[in-house]
Amino acid sequence: MALVLVTGASTGLGYDKAGALADDGHDVVVHARNLALLSL
Repeated sequence: MALVLVTGASTGLGYDKAGALADDGHDVVVHARNLALLSL
């Protein structure tokens, strides 16, 4: 699968998309401004 960069991954659409891509087998790199909210 592809390597994917998701920005805004601590909340909202970015969070949902990062999880969905990881569930689909992609290698996901996440970026977030709020590390405390990042729980993938």
